[in-house]
Amino acid sequence: MTRLLIHVEGETEETFVNAMLGPHLYRCGYAMVSARLIGNARQRNRRGGIRPWPTVRRDILNHLREDQGCLVSTMVDYYGLPQSGSGAWPGRKTANNLVFPEKASAVENALLADVCEQMGSAFNPNRFVPYLMMHEFEAMLFSDCEAFSRGIGRPDLAREFQEIRDAFGSPEEIDDSPHTAPSKCVETLVPGYQKPLLGTLAALDIGLETIRATCPHFQSWLARLERAGRA
Repeated sequence: MTRLLIHVEGETEETFVNAMLGPHLYRCGYAMVSARLIGNARQRNRRGGIRPWPTVRRDILNHLREDQGCLVSTMVDYYGLPQSGSGAWPGRKTANNLVFPEKASAVENALLADVCEQMGSAFNPNRFVPYLMMHEFEAMLFSDCEAFSRGIGRPDLAREFQEIRDAFGSPEEIDDSPHTAPSKCVETLVPGYQKPLLGTLAALDIGLETIRATCPHFQSWLARLERAGRA
């Protein structure tokens, strides 16, 4: 039975993995599913930027080497990744020139290639399944605006959430500018929005099946994890 460790960007993603993703994947054959915060994420501001790739890669390589039965993944924000300097994430800068549907996959492929190079020719590439959210965790919550508003105790906001959602082709496309990032949209409507708690409550109300039906990149990642657990 496979063990799965997912390196996540923040506490909201950590809670999502442990409360929703884990129980689902256990039914696919996993012996363990757990989330690990990247670096000292609990001490960093949410929008303060993710850790440099060499630091994150070191943790990933250590887990792959120490536990031969472990499958490793990531759950981080594409737009928050460092693009230049020694901390740049592979593929992130060049992905700027790609069309939207190709951006995250291009970086994920570059991450996989880098990890495979570090692990050597005997490494099974199926053991590393990187995943990048295009924007923020909140984007997925717009998969069902009525359930989203109900889950955070504000059913009166369903219409406003739906108007935001309707401006984009899918929830994953809700952009990441300082004013229209998914979390900024929510915080404008819900002052004092507590992301780890309310975000998870909303996700539980929405359900994985709805999220995967409206978020194609998330669906692709989840399907790969399901297949790996059943293998």
